[in-house]
Amino acid sequence: MADAQWSPGPRAWTAAEWLPVLDIIEPPRQRRLTVLVRLLLLIPQFIVLFFLYIAAVVTVIVGWFAALFLGRLPEPVFRFLAEYLGYQVRVGASSMLLVDRYPPFALDPPPDYPVRIEVRPTALNRLAVFFRLILMIPAAVVQSLVMSGWWAVAIVWWLITLILGRMPRPLFEATAAALRYVMRFGAYAMMLTPAYPKGFFGDDEFSVPQQQARSATRPLVMSGAGKGLLILFLVLGVATSITTSTTTWSTEPTDGM
Repeated sequence: MADAQWSPGPRAWTAAEWLPVLDIIEPPRQRRLTVLVRLLLLIPQFIVLFFLYIAAVVTVIVGWFAALFLGRLPEPVFRFLAEYLGYQVRVGASSMLLVDRYPPFALDPPPDYPVRIEVRPTALNRLAVFFRLILMIPAAVVQSLVMSGWWAVAIVWWLITLILGRMPRPLFEATAAALRYVMRFGAYAMMLTPAYPKGFFGDDEFSVPQQQARSATRPLVMSGAGKGLLILFLVLGVATSITTSTTTWSTEPTDGM
């Protein structure tokens, strides 16, 4: 399954509410050594992502004007942004300990890589494109809080995975749900989809027909413990945001001092 599928035919003008999909093959075990030095190993990937981000920003600006005129993204713009988003998600999945296999230095990953996304080109509402920066604010807040909450106590998740040699299922569910929401937000922000980010607390187990491709996150069926951890991420994100704001305010110089 490719990260990006382009079709200028009828499908590009239907499936307006089709949500981008995150497929992750959950590893039964992880090598403790790679868990121990995971972020160090990913430094080259972060450098590559920095330059890809600059290119993506320029491409999004071009795509925004094109989408206003055409009502969709041109194929080259769609394909690059979809591949960039896939690259970003693969690095994110590795840094968040969801997989053990190192992300490839390629926009198009090998077929057997355990993390893939699927996005489909559809028609875009020109009015929604015009106000995209405003419309995406609520989802931006949610994804920012949940990721801040996860990283605020990342040392805990790191220690658990290091000791056990794997990520417990509820933690895997909550982490995958957070990453999937971030991916869907990114797809919406970059105009890869008109569908607003949904499915924060997972999917119904019957949401994917049996004959279609399935994975640990397609559908993402969450347990009560997984949903509880996801709420914890949000609470920690709010607490981190408040603490940061309070600290910044208290350290700002006052008039006359």
